[in-house]
Amino acid sequence: RENRDTDVTIEILYCGICHTDLHQAKNDWGITTYPIVPGHEITGIITKVGKKVENFKVGEKRYVVHVPESLPMDAAAPLLCAGITVFTPLKDHNLIESPRKKIGVVGLGGLGHVAVKFGKAFGHHVTVISTSPSKEKEARERLGADGFIVSSNPKQMEAGKRTLDFILDTVSADHGLGPILELLKVNGTMVIVGAPGKPLELPAFPLLFGKRTIKGGIIGGMKETQEMMDLCGKYKISCDIEVVKPDNINEAFNRLAKNDVKYRFVIDIAGSSSNL
Repeated sequence: RENRDTDVTIEILYCGICHTDLHQAKNDWGITTYPIVPGHEITGIITKVGKKVENFKVGEKRYVVHVPESLPMDAAAPLLCAGITVFTPLKDHNLIESPRKKIGVVGLGGLGHVAVKFGKAFGHHVTVISTSPSKEKEARERLGADGFIVSSNPKQMEAGKRTLDFILDTVSADHGLGPILELLKVNGTMVIVGAPGKPLELPAFPLLFGKRTIKGGIIGGMKETQEMMDLCGKYKISCDIEVVKPDNINEAFNRLAKNDVKYRFVIDIAGSSSNL
């Protein structure tokens, strides 16, 4: 339709591929309405604004939030979902500008690697909890994680008991929460932002004995998203991506289903230069 008085029209340049897109395309959650065009992590250039639009001008970069000039448009695109999804729980629990805490991040994928970057930028001690021992070097040397726990290693999980103040669970695959909860201190909190297709296994005793809390998280509103983007510009935080052409979308979806991506696919919609 034509641009209305309060509309902003954007020429999309880049679109990240989120695990939610995969779930929706396959109707894993039973709520998909076909036909569907997956894709919501977009960045582009404003081409038209309605006469009642304020704060946005033709030619500016944004997803109806301003994309800082210090961030590349392709690597900024996944921040509009993966970034804000992990940022909001940190903000909700006063972890943006707070004294140093011990934070755990479950999973080192598209969401998890951004969560590690945020945690380190905000001055916290960050421990990655993963099923893959091979990811430890990457977590420590590339992303700056302070600790690494292999969740399938009983000795490491035992050693990590009651050491963390806060855990962000980013995993979208089926997994049990009991052993991970044991890593929290008394009165610690776990926020789930991943979306497994099956119900999560949750034993009662790790909750009862530790007086622990489990919460859910979702993306924030536009005000929070702009705050996040501004902080990403300040700390030079963007996503680690692999750029693919539109002709290779099906291959990218298949690889995502196999977790064969580091850490986010981004589709180059218009073939534009990544230095925008």
